[in-house]
Amino acid sequence: MRVSNVTVRRRIFIALMIGIVLYCLLILRLGYVQVIKGPWLMSKADDLWNREIPVEAKRGIIYDRNGEEMAYNISVPTVMAIPVQIKDKPAAAKQLAKVLGVSEQEIFRKISERQSMVRVPGGWKISEEKAKQVIDLKIPGIRIADDSKRFYPRGAFASHILGFTTIDNQGLTGVEKVYDERLKGRKGSVNMYTDAKGNLMPGETEKFTSPQDGLNLFLTIDANVQAIIERELDQAFAVYDPDDALVIAMDPKTGEILGMASRPNYDPESFRDYPTEIYNRNLPIWKTYEPGSTFKIITLAAAIEEGKVNLDKENFSDPGFVNVAGARLRCWKPGGHGQQTFLEVVENSCNPGFVALGQRLGKDTLFSYIHKFGFGERTGIDLIGEENGVMFKMERVGPVELATTSFGQGVSVTPIQQVAAVSAAVNGGKLIKPHLAKEWRHPLTDEVVDKVEPKTVRQVISEETSNQVRYALEAVVANGTGRNAYIDGYRVGGKTGTAQKVENGVYSKSKHIVSFIGVAPADDPQLVVYAAVDNPKGVRQFGGTIAAPIVRNVMDSSLHHLKIDKREDQMPKEYVYPDKKLVEVPNLIGMEKERLQSQYYSIPLEVEGNGDVVTYQSPKPGVNIEEGKTIRIYLGDKKIQTD
Repeated sequence: MRVSNVTVRRRIFIALMIGIVLYCLLILRLGYVQVIKGPWLMSKADDLWNREIPVEAKRGIIYDRNGEEMAYNISVPTVMAIPVQIKDKPAAAKQLAKVLGVSEQEIFRKISERQSMVRVPGGWKISEEKAKQVIDLKIPGIRIADDSKRFYPRGAFASHILGFTTIDNQGLTGVEKVYDERLKGRKGSVNMYTDAKGNLMPGETEKFTSPQDGLNLFLTIDANVQAIIERELDQAFAVYDPDDALVIAMDPKTGEILGMASRPNYDPESFRDYPTEIYNRNLPIWKTYEPGSTFKIITLAAAIEEGKVNLDKENFSDPGFVNVAGARLRCWKPGGHGQQTFLEVVENSCNPGFVALGQRLGKDTLFSYIHKFGFGERTGIDLIGEENGVMFKMERVGPVELATTSFGQGVSVTPIQQVAAVSAAVNGGKLIKPHLAKEWRHPLTDEVVDKVEPKTVRQVISEETSNQVRYALEAVVANGTGRNAYIDGYRVGGKTGTAQKVENGVYSKSKHIVSFIGVAPADDPQLVVYAAVDNPKGVRQFGGTIAAPIVRNVMDSSLHHLKIDKREDQMPKEYVYPDKKLVEVPNLIGMEKERLQSQYYSIPLEVEGNGDVVTYQSPKPGVNIEEGKTIRIYLGDKKIQTD
């Protein structure tokens, strides 16, 4: 049957149209693949070809305020694997397991992953010796990469402040944790394009993306003050064997923490060897307890500010107790202090006298000042784990609760809260936020990129009230329970604290937390030091006999280090038995031996040398020392003039 030309042309036309449609669909598909799906497909191909070796950024160095390194990085090797290049994975796992001390199965699972590059288990931040052993195995696909490890050059020094990092340099505790984002920087990488066998693709080169190192952190800590604190804590632990102990030193005008430590402590390099409660609990900001008589400073400041007391002109009679709503609250001194001024009430730390001040204020006013001074809320110090403390709820405050709170019993506070509150009481009335970070600097240029300025939370009391508080605290050290904190040549103020420990809901009769907080110089406070010792053993547990000497030693050494000038208008110390008086060291340099023996026979001398003339002496002339203390001299052949 013959087909007409019309039919042929129609069929050709239809075929042509179908061809055009199919061609258009092909073009559309190709366009979709190239334009719409192209970037996604390209990224997938890139993932298959690309091998990325991470380059760690250097974690920022942590310095003390004077530029002493407290935490920095050291270079260590890490074992990396490129799985596709490892031909015999079981054999490789067996060889690596012997060197790295990890199971074959664990290594085999890791090097069998479908990843471009993996860290080999047990091969993170290893020693140079182990790295050499791995290299000597000559396993294809196993590489040694340069890594970094956090290093703390002074071991356990300031451990609770610094904290520590994980094996991959992530901050876990202390300022390492708080400022992790700023310290860790940003990773870089080495990128290369390889084929399925892991060989570098022709025409391709390695691409290096530079890491961005972390910022360097300068702390407010003074390493010398910190060392003084740690020395005194170690001495206290050796002598008293307490449950724990702590010391904080702060600049009351700026809130800068100059030193802070506690015992027991730990070494960040081997933190896993210690119980978690030791490195997780930073006692100066975490520990809560009844403060005892150091809290009386708050009651005193509130009473002066509200015009409820005149320290020098008003008298108070203390029979040794006070009855409040059927409860008998006793003074620490059996029989009481008798007739005394309110300044002597402060000097003697007389509980009934402070109960009277609390009653004059009333619960609303007293607790208002307690909250203004920052108790019951975190100070906001730049550390993790800070506690709030515990205050009475106002609806539960009756006459007895008001009375006990006025002398520091029944409330729970943290050491850092006490330091901040007392600083406000003596610095002119400003509650300052404590802080540890001082400034941030660029790792390459050393340019200051950020600086932490002192932050005033609120004005709590007036300058005039603060002057009177300082005067009263100086009298405590010169004439009262804080005499063991007296430092010749410096105007030191302070307050003792002796608080019974609560065990199983009742007050222990034998266990106390003894404390002392000191301020110097009293006319222009530049240093506040707080020490607390929990349950010292083998001694009578009083803040004035145990904690006050610790604070005195910390302040004496720190004041000299900080080059704070001595004062000539120091309040004279009232000596009571068994206090030893201070005497001025005579000038013995240049004196002949015969004259020395006739004129200074009553002074204990430690003599060295075989000459006839004193050429050296220690302590130096003019220094005040305790009566009866030995003077060391050296005898030579010729006189040496003094400055």
